[in-house]
Amino acid sequence: MKAIVIGSGIAGASAAYHLAKKGARVLVADEGREGQATKAGAGIVCPWFSSRSEDWYRLALAGASYYPSLVSQLEEDGEADLGYAKIGALRVSTNREALDQIERKLRDLTRREAEAGQIARLTNAEARKLFPPLAEGLEAVYAESGARVDGHLLRNALLRAAEKHGAVLRNGKAKLSCQNGRLTGVHVGDSFFSADKVILAAGAWANELLGPLGIKLPLEPQRGQIAHLKLPGENTDSWPVILPDTDHYIVSFADSRVVAGATRETGSGFDCRITAGGLHEVLQEALSAAPSLHHATVGEVRVGFRPMTKDLLPLLGHIKGTDLIAAAGFGPSGLTIGPYAGSLAASLAFGEEPGLNLEKYDPMRKNVIKRKNV
Repeated sequence: MKAIVIGSGIAGASAAYHLAKKGARVLVADEGREGQATKAGAGIVCPWFSSRSEDWYRLALAGASYYPSLVSQLEEDGEADLGYAKIGALRVSTNREALDQIERKLRDLTRREAEAGQIARLTNAEARKLFPPLAEGLEAVYAESGARVDGHLLRNALLRAAEKHGAVLRNGKAKLSCQNGRLTGVHVGDSFFSADKVILAAGAWANELLGPLGIKLPLEPQRGQIAHLKLPGENTDSWPVILPDTDHYIVSFADSRVVAGATRETGSGFDCRITAGGLHEVLQEALSAAPSLHHATVGEVRVGFRPMTKDLLPLLGHIKGTDLIAAAGFGPSGLTIGPYAGSLAASLAFGEEPGLNLEKYDPMRKNVIKRKNV
């Protein structure tokens, strides 16, 4: 089978890797646009504290649970530098009643789902032993299975491993080739490539590719600005993920690096600028939860465009009437869901049962807009 993957973010890289391992002849096409969500993602893998819908949670839980298997597969292919570790997560708040409710919910989850791991209620002093910069007064609920991953490292490892299995990477603008409304292949730059299956993993840019088919998915970019802070001399490797009452967060890595994020700028379009307001927001929220980060060095600020759907559920599965398979629309959960979604897309390309009911993530569900007379 010949397969083309459009987009080399985390979902596309995973799809290419799994396709190549299954024996497909794989071409990965990517234009390398600024603002790819994977590079700017924080890397939190912890769906247990989320209040999103059951349909989202089901897929996110499967994504988080898939990581140990994926890490093992990549290690067999010589790729071990992924920035992945189970470091735990702290849901922090000054509201004890809210923490009581969160603790009850998580303990109920652990009775049904072992993946959540150990749950503990921590005082401020106990929480600060795990995360020293934490503000006084913040208590916590601890989830042992919370993890982090460096999305940029993981994506690159997946692409290298895909190449080891025969995949070819091609830098260039991809354009679907259609005849009488049917997909015949993909143009990449000045070259044409035929394919049996095409996986659309182009993130927030997916709709630009679908014009020739007269299809528009319910997808738009949401800008996220995220600050990387350096703490020279600090061993931040085992610090847990910090999840305050807001949508912001703090996640730490092994290289004395702490990531503070992120803005959620709906309606941003593809504006790649780092804004004063965005930087102020992420730093203010981080310093509110961890005041001693005041002296950290601002290493860099990254900007990424989350591919957001109207119902906040991913677009995963066959685009009916075409030979396209969509793996897009993961919003702020790309690094939790994307690797697993890529493996599911590869299974679908081979006509295999994905092992998960994908009906709720159908790319052509009722809120898709279909253009006429194209």
